[in-house]
Amino acid sequence: FLVLEFYLVMIYSDYTGYPFPTAPPVDPFAKIRVDDCGKTKGCFRYGKPGCNAETCDYFLSYRRIGADVEFELSADTDGWVAVGFSSDKKMGGDDVMACVHDDNGRVRIQHFYNVGQWAKEIQRNPARDEEGVFENNRVTCRFKRPVYVPREETIVDLHLSWYYLFAWGPAIQGSITRHDIDSPPVSERVVSIYKYEDIFMPSAAYQTFSSPFCLLLIVALTFYLLMGTP
Repeated sequence: FLVLEFYLVMIYSDYTGYPFPTAPPVDPFAKIRVDDCGKTKGCFRYGKPGCNAETCDYFLSYRRIGADVEFELSADTDGWVAVGFSSDKKMGGDDVMACVHDDNGRVRIQHFYNVGQWAKEIQRNPARDEEGVFENNRVTCRFKRPVYVPREETIVDLHLSWYYLFAWGPAIQGSITRHDIDSPPVSERVVSIYKYEDIFMPSAAYQTFSSPFCLLLIVALTFYLLMGTP
Protein backbone atom coordinates (compact mmCIF):
# COMPACT_ATOMS: atom_id res chain seq x y z
CA PHE A 1 0.00 0.00 0.00
CA LEU A 2 2.86 2.38 0.73
CA VAL A 3 4.28 1.77 -2.74
CA LEU A 4 0.86 2.35 -4.36
CA GLU A 5 0.35 5.52 -2.32
CA PHE A 6 3.75 6.86 -3.38
CA TYR A 7 2.94 6.06 -7.00
CA LEU A 8 -0.38 7.91 -6.80
CA VAL A 9 1.31 10.89 -5.16
CA MET A 10 3.86 11.03 -7.96
CA ILE A 11 1.12 10.94 -10.63
CA TYR A 12 -0.88 13.57 -8.76
CA SER A 13 2.16 15.75 -8.41
CA ASP A 14 2.86 15.54 -12.10
CA TYR A 15 -0.57 16.86 -13.02
CA THR A 16 -1.07 19.41 -10.29
CA GLY A 17 2.27 21.19 -10.40
CA TYR A 18 3.53 19.82 -7.10
CA PRO A 19 7.01 21.34 -6.58
CA PHE A 20 9.48 18.61 -7.47
CA PRO A 21 13.10 19.03 -6.37
CA THR A 22 15.17 20.87 -8.99
CA ALA A 23 18.88 20.80 -9.76
CA PRO A 24 20.89 23.38 -7.82
CA PRO A 25 21.66 26.51 -9.87
CA VAL A 26 25.11 26.98 -11.37
CA ASP A 27 27.13 29.55 -9.44
CA PRO A 28 27.24 32.82 -11.39
CA PHE A 29 30.55 34.41 -12.26
CA ALA A 30 31.72 36.35 -9.21
CA LYS A 31 32.42 39.97 -10.11
CA ILE A 32 36.02 41.13 -9.98
CA ARG A 33 36.73 43.11 -6.82
CA VAL A 34 38.81 46.23 -7.39
CA ASP A 35 38.83 47.21 -3.70
CA ASP A 36 41.52 44.55 -3.23
CA CYS A 37 43.84 46.10 -5.83
CA GLY A 38 47.20 47.01 -4.33
CA LYS A 39 46.33 45.15 -1.14
CA THR A 40 45.70 41.45 -1.66
CA LYS A 41 46.28 41.42 -5.41
CA GLY A 42 48.05 43.38 -8.09
CA CYS A 43 46.06 45.22 -10.77
CA PHE A 44 46.56 46.96 -14.08
CA ARG A 45 43.90 49.29 -15.43
CA TYR A 46 43.95 50.79 -18.91
CA GLY A 47 41.36 53.33 -19.97
CA LYS A 48 39.56 56.24 -18.38
CA PRO A 49 40.87 57.53 -15.03
CA GLY A 50 38.99 55.92 -12.16
CA CYS A 51 37.76 52.98 -14.25
CA ASN A 52 37.19 49.52 -12.77
CA ALA A 53 37.02 45.94 -14.01
CA GLU A 54 33.69 46.64 -15.72
CA THR A 55 34.53 49.98 -17.31
CA CYS A 56 38.26 49.94 -18.17
CA ASP A 57 39.22 49.29 -21.77
CA TYR A 58 41.42 46.55 -20.29
CA PHE A 59 41.78 45.20 -16.77
CA LEU A 60 44.05 42.55 -15.25
CA SER A 61 44.64 41.35 -11.70
CA TYR A 62 46.93 38.71 -10.24
CA ARG A 63 47.38 37.15 -6.80
CA ARG A 64 49.18 34.17 -5.36
CA ILE A 65 47.09 31.30 -4.00
CA GLY A 66 49.35 28.58 -2.67
CA ALA A 67 51.39 27.16 -5.53
CA ASP A 68 49.25 28.99 -8.12
CA VAL A 69 48.71 32.48 -9.43
CA GLU A 70 45.12 33.51 -10.05
CA PHE A 71 44.54 35.88 -12.94
CA GLU A 72 41.44 37.92 -13.71
CA LEU A 73 41.08 39.58 -17.11
CA SER A 74 38.41 41.80 -18.62
CA ALA A 75 38.22 43.95 -21.75
CA ASP A 76 35.74 45.95 -23.76
CA THR A 77 35.46 43.45 -26.63
CA ASP A 78 33.24 40.67 -27.93
CA GLY A 79 36.25 38.56 -28.97
CA TRP A 80 39.24 37.91 -26.75
CA VAL A 81 41.38 39.37 -23.96
CA ALA A 82 44.92 38.23 -23.16
CA VAL A 83 48.05 38.76 -21.12
CA GLY A 84 51.54 37.93 -22.36
CA PHE A 85 54.69 37.32 -20.32
CA SER A 86 57.74 38.70 -22.07
CA SER A 87 61.45 39.20 -21.42
CA ASP A 88 61.22 42.55 -23.22
CA LYS A 89 58.50 44.97 -24.23
CA LYS A 90 58.14 43.61 -27.73
CA MET A 91 55.87 40.95 -29.18
CA GLY A 92 57.72 37.75 -30.06
CA GLY A 93 58.75 34.72 -28.05
CA ASP A 94 56.07 35.34 -25.42
CA ASP A 95 53.97 33.04 -23.26
CA VAL A 96 50.34 34.16 -23.69
CA MET A 97 47.12 33.30 -21.88
CA ALA A 98 43.93 34.35 -23.67
CA CYS A 99 40.24 34.20 -22.83
CA VAL A 100 38.32 33.68 -26.06
CA HIS A 101 34.59 34.17 -26.63
CA ASP A 102 33.40 31.54 -29.12
CA ASP A 103 30.30 31.34 -31.32
CA ASN A 104 28.46 29.26 -28.72
CA GLY A 105 28.66 32.05 -26.17
CA ARG A 106 31.29 30.35 -24.04
CA VAL A 107 34.55 31.91 -22.88
CA ARG A 108 37.46 29.47 -23.13
CA ILE A 109 40.96 29.93 -21.74
CA GLN A 110 43.63 29.13 -24.32
CA HIS A 111 47.42 29.07 -24.29
CA PHE A 112 49.46 30.69 -27.07
CA TYR A 113 53.07 31.37 -27.93
CA ASN A 114 53.96 34.45 -29.94
CA VAL A 115 56.03 33.55 -32.97
CA GLY A 116 57.07 36.89 -34.38
CA GLN A 117 53.89 38.91 -34.85
CA TRP A 118 51.40 36.06 -34.74
CA ALA A 119 50.12 33.81 -31.97
CA LYS A 120 50.38 30.04 -32.22
CA GLU A 121 48.06 28.01 -30.02
CA ILE A 122 49.85 25.54 -27.75
CA GLN A 123 48.02 22.38 -26.77
CA ARG A 124 49.74 22.20 -23.41
CA ASN A 125 47.59 24.55 -21.37
CA PRO A 126 48.67 25.33 -17.80
CA ALA A 127 45.33 26.94 -16.87
CA ARG A 128 42.96 25.37 -14.36
CA ASP A 129 39.88 26.36 -12.37
CA GLU A 130 38.77 28.23 -15.46
CA GLU A 131 35.67 30.37 -15.65
CA GLY A 132 34.55 33.11 -17.96
CA VAL A 133 31.56 35.13 -19.07
CA PHE A 134 30.51 37.43 -21.90
CA GLU A 135 28.23 40.19 -20.67
CA ASN A 136 27.60 43.82 -21.66
CA ASN A 137 29.90 43.43 -24.64
CA ARG A 138 32.81 42.48 -22.36
CA VAL A 139 34.87 39.32 -22.13
CA THR A 140 35.76 38.55 -18.51
CA CYS A 141 37.54 35.50 -17.15
CA ARG A 142 39.35 34.03 -14.17
CA PHE A 143 41.84 31.15 -14.05
CA LYS A 144 44.86 29.82 -12.20
CA ARG A 145 48.19 28.54 -13.39
CA PRO A 146 51.19 27.17 -11.46
CA VAL A 147 53.92 29.48 -10.28
CA TYR A 148 56.60 26.90 -11.08
CA VAL A 149 56.59 24.76 -14.21
CA PRO A 150 59.07 22.29 -15.71
CA ARG A 151 61.51 23.98 -18.07
CA GLU A 152 59.54 24.65 -21.23
CA GLU A 153 60.07 27.27 -23.94
CA THR A 154 56.40 28.16 -24.27
CA ILE A 155 55.56 28.33 -20.53
CA VAL A 156 57.45 30.70 -18.27
CA ASP A 157 58.09 30.42 -14.54
CA LEU A 158 56.01 33.08 -12.87
CA HIS A 159 58.27 33.31 -9.83
CA LEU A 160 60.56 35.27 -12.15
CA SER A 161 59.69 38.82 -13.16
CA TRP A 162 58.40 39.54 -16.68
CA TYR A 163 57.05 42.42 -18.67
CA TYR A 164 53.30 42.03 -19.05
CA LEU A 165 51.80 42.58 -22.50
CA PHE A 166 48.11 43.53 -22.54
CA ALA A 167 45.97 42.90 -25.60
CA TRP A 168 42.39 42.35 -26.72
CA GLY A 169 40.53 42.17 -30.00
CA PRO A 170 37.87 40.49 -32.14
CA ALA A 171 37.46 36.78 -32.77
CA ILE A 172 36.09 34.94 -35.79
CA GLN A 173 34.38 31.62 -35.05
CA GLY A 174 36.27 31.36 -31.79
CA SER A 175 39.67 32.14 -33.33
CA ILE A 176 41.55 35.27 -32.29
CA THR A 177 42.40 37.94 -34.85
CA ARG A 178 44.60 41.04 -34.72
CA HIS A 179 44.38 43.11 -31.55
CA ASP A 180 42.22 46.24 -31.47
CA ILE A 181 44.98 48.86 -31.25
CA ASP A 182 48.28 49.06 -33.14
CA SER A 183 50.41 49.44 -30.01
CA PRO A 184 48.82 47.56 -27.11
CA PRO A 185 49.84 48.70 -23.62
CA VAL A 186 52.82 47.12 -21.86
CA SER A 187 53.85 47.26 -18.22
CA GLU A 188 56.40 50.03 -17.68
CA ARG A 189 58.70 47.65 -15.79
CA VAL A 190 58.92 43.94 -15.06
CA VAL A 191 56.18 42.60 -12.82
CA SER A 192 56.75 40.45 -9.74
CA ILE A 193 53.88 38.28 -8.51
CA TYR A 194 55.24 38.87 -5.01
CA LYS A 195 54.49 42.59 -5.16
CA TYR A 196 50.94 43.90 -5.31
CA GLU A 197 50.43 47.27 -6.95
CA ASP A 198 47.45 49.08 -8.44
CA ILE A 199 48.71 50.60 -11.68
CA PHE A 200 46.65 52.84 -13.94
CA MET A 201 47.58 53.51 -17.56
CA PRO A 202 45.53 56.14 -19.43
CA SER A 203 44.27 55.13 -22.83
CA ALA A 204 45.13 57.23 -25.88
CA ALA A 205 42.06 59.43 -25.41
CA TYR A 206 43.38 60.53 -22.01
CA GLN A 207 47.06 60.89 -22.88
CA THR A 208 46.73 64.10 -24.91
CA PHE A 209 48.05 66.44 -22.25
CA SER A 210 50.27 64.05 -20.38
CA SER A 211 53.18 63.65 -22.79
CA PRO A 212 56.34 65.79 -22.23
CA PHE A 213 55.97 67.35 -25.67
CA CYS A 214 52.41 68.47 -25.01
CA LEU A 215 53.34 69.87 -21.60
CA LEU A 216 56.22 71.82 -23.18
CA LEU A 217 53.87 73.13 -25.86
CA ILE A 218 51.35 74.28 -23.25
CA VAL A 219 54.07 76.10 -21.31
CA ALA A 220 55.34 77.78 -24.49
CA LEU A 221 51.84 78.91 -25.53
CA THR A 222 51.12 80.22 -22.03
CA PHE A 223 54.36 82.21 -22.02
CA TYR A 224 53.61 83.58 -25.49
CA LEU A 225 50.12 84.73 -24.47
CA LEU A 226 51.35 86.33 -21.25
CA MET A 227 54.19 88.19 -22.94
CA GLY A 228 52.09 89.26 -25.90
CA THR A 229 53.18 89.60 -29.48
CA PRO A 230 55.94 92.06 -30.39
